[in-house]
Amino acid sequence: MHRIVYLERESIIAEVRRPDFPHHWVEHAQTLQHEVKERLAGATMAIVNKLQIDAELIAALPALQMVAVAATGSNNIDVDACRARGIIVSNIRGYAVHSVPEQVLAMLLALSRNLFAYRQAVVDGKWQRSGQFCFFDYPIRDLHGATLALIGSGSLGSGVARLAAAFGMRVLRSERKDALSVRPGYTPFAEALRQADVVSLHCPLNAETARLIGEAELRSMKTSALLINTARGGLVDEAALARALQEGWIAGAGFDVLSVEPPRSGNPLLAPELLALSNFLLTPHVAWASQPAMQVLADQLIDNLEAFARGEPQHVLT
Repeated sequence: MHRIVYLERESIIAEVRRPDFPHHWVEHAQTLQHEVKERLAGATMAIVNKLQIDAELIAALPALQMVAVAATGSNNIDVDACRARGIIVSNIRGYAVHSVPEQVLAMLLALSRNLFAYRQAVVDGKWQRSGQFCFFDYPIRDLHGATLALIGSGSLGSGVARLAAAFGMRVLRSERKDALSVRPGYTPFAEALRQADVVSLHCPLNAETARLIGEAELRSMKTSALLINTARGGLVDEAALARALQEGWIAGAGFDVLSVEPPRSGNPLLAPELLALSNFLLTPHVAWASQPAMQVLADQLIDNLEAFARGEPQHVLT
């Protein structure tokens, strides 16, 4: 009988059905990193979201047969160590294909139309004191006709492309940063950054993509450009972005992720002067978290467990 331990049950709000094979189910609302080893002792299946499962921990868990990641991103799992031990790692795919793209467009619309600046002006009484029916203190740009560069063209990037096209945007799919050749239908990375009115990130975080966007990349973008990141905080040099926003290298940014989550202290994007900017929008990693998306995630999570128990593992990373 499988012993299934769900370490971070509160990381989704959805109904999680029990698997259809014999098992013993244990769940914890939250788990601290130092508690993982003890709680996974004897587990054959571990369900994790953002907790680290490294080689040392894997070596200490001889019964472990499967790690089910309750998310798409898996940079918190030592996949190589799992592969060496014969442990299957499965993740969730395609569950936020509407939720994340809609968040991207919401951020893009808010920033392009300067909604936060205009709302604050009304709160401050500026409209009430205006000499005419409106005022034009903050520039408003249409999405129609603007160029969107997608860094990452999987299901989420493709979902953003569909919505952007509906707004009349021109969509570029960027080639990998250091690619030696350019695939048909793609634009060289540096050229995509130079042409873009909006850059939206949708790639995984790994050794090749860490700090993909740094000072050089930010300075190569148009001063009127926007940067949207709903992928992983580590894709961007956050200190460089803070300077870019304060010094006007780019026009604005919408971020749903930070390099360390939850953020405790020291992140430059949490500085009060940054959060006060009307051209910087930061949300707490919720782009994926519409109610329908979370239910799809929960259902697929159990599908992955059941597929493994049948001897037909799916969505395998190892």
